Amino acid sequence: MKDIVSAVLSGAATCDDFANLTVPETYRGVVIRREEAEMFESMQSADKDPRKSLHVDEVPVPKLGPGEALVAVMASSVNYNSVWSSIFEPLPTFGFLERYGRLSALTKRHDLPYHVIGSDLAGVVLRTGPGVNAWNPGDEVVAHCLSVELESSDGHNDTMLDPEQRIWGFETNFGGLAEIALVKSNQLMPKPDHLSWEEAAAPGLVNSTAYRQLVSRNGAGMKQGDNVLIWGASGGLGSYATQFALAGGATPVCVVSSPEKAEICRNMGAEAVIDRNAEGYKFWKDERTQDPREWKRFGKRIREFTGGEDIDIVFEHPGRETFGASVFVTRKGGTITTCASTSGYMHEYDNRYLWMSLKRIIGSHFANYREAWEANRLIAKGRIHPTLSKVYSLDETGQAAYDVHRNLHQGKVGVLALAPEEGLGVRNHEMRAQHLDAINRYRLAAS
Repeated sequence: MKDIVSAVLSGAATCDDFANLTVPETYRGVVIRREEAEMFESMQSADKDPRKSLHVDEVPVPKLGPGEALVAVMASSVNYNSVWSSIFEPLPTFGFLERYGRLSALTKRHDLPYHVIGSDLAGVVLRTGPGVNAWNPGDEVVAHCLSVELESSDGHNDTMLDPEQRIWGFETNFGGLAEIALVKSNQLMPKPDHLSWEEAAAPGLVNSTAYRQLVSRNGAGMKQGDNVLIWGASGGLGSYATQFALAGGATPVCVVSSPEKAEICRNMGAEAVIDRNAEGYKFWKDERTQDPREWKRFGKRIREFTGGEDIDIVFEHPGRETFGASVFVTRKGGTITTCASTSGYMHEYDNRYLWMSLKRIIGSHFANYREAWEANRLIAKGRIHPTLSKVYSLDETGQAAYDVHRNLHQGKVGVLALAPEEGLGVRNHEMRAQHLDAINRYRLAAS
C-alpha cells in the first residue's frame, strides 16, 4: 500500500505509473461478520453498539470483472446505512449478498462470510476491467452508490427502477470503508478538484439522495418560492437539502433538536429554524396515539416564518415520529417526499388530510445515474459544499458509526482510509481559494 499512497500523494504520477504499481493481494476493510449477525438479538435498536460489530480485517482483494474498477480509497464516510449494517437492521445484510450471489458466477464473489461495508469513497483508480473505456489508472474519482445490471428495459428511463438495483456497500460487498474498493465503472465520477479527499468523500450518498428527493422531477421538483420543511436540517442528509433549497430560491424551514444544530442552519444561511425540543413538540401522546393539537401548533409556528403560507414540500426521513405532522402541515396540493424512516418504518397519519387536500406522498431512494452526476457537478462547481463535522481513522469507524447511531454528530462524519492525514488531495488551489470561506463556514458549522 505504501507505493500506492506515495504515488497518490506525489500528485505527479502518470497513468502508466499507476498501471505499473503492484496491487496487493489483501487490504484492510471495515467488516461485519456473518457469524455475529445475531449478536444484538432481542435488544432495542438504541442499545445496539456498532463498536462491537464493526471490525477492521485484512481481506483478499476481489477479482476484477468486466465493467468494473478497483479504486484505492483515500477517504470515505459513514452513512446511516452503515449504522443499519452494523446493528443488523432491518435485517442482516448477508441476505442481500446471498441473493446477489445467485444472479451470476461473477456476483457470487459478493456472497462471503464477511461484508465490507460503506457507500462513499474518494480515491484513485488502480485497475479497470474489460470493457471500461472512460476511466484509467490514476484518475481521481468519487463514487456514487447505485449498482444496477441494466439488462431490463425497466431501468432505462430511470436507473433506480432497474429490477436489479442495489446500493453498493450495503446490498453489495467490497464497499468504500476500506483501503481498496470494487465498483462498477459507471459508479465513478470526477473528484471535485478543489476539495480534500475527506471533503470529496462526504457528499456522495446524501447529496445525491437530497437532490433526487427535493430537486429532481422524480422527487418533489422544487421551484423558486417554495416553502420547504426540512426535518433534521443540520444532519448529513438535511444539510444538503437546506443548501439545495437556498441555492434554488426556495425558503427552507429547518427543524432541528438543539440550539447548536439551529446555529448550524443559520450559518448555512437559513433564517427559519425550529428547535422542536426547545419548543416542546410531542406529536405522540403514547406509542399508539398521536396528538393533532400538536400538529396544529406546529403548523401555526411554520406560518409565522412563511408569512402565513403553508408548506409546499416536506423533506421527510425520520418516519414514524414525524410523518403524521408532515402530512398535516403540507399545503393543499403539496408534496411529502420520504427517503427513510430512522425513527420507525410503520408510519401513521390521518388520511383525510391527504386525500381531501389532494396532497402527494412520493417515495424517494438514492438517485439515478444522471441525478448523481448532476449532484456531483454542483459540488464541483462550488454551488453546494460538503458539511463535514469530524473525521475518524479507519480503525475508529466503529466509534464513528456509534456517534451517528446516537445522533451525536453534525453534518457528515468522514473516515480516512489510505490518506495519512486530513487536508490532502486538493489540486485546484485557485478555485479552493475562491470558495474557502464557504468551505470553512460549512465545515465549522458542522463541527
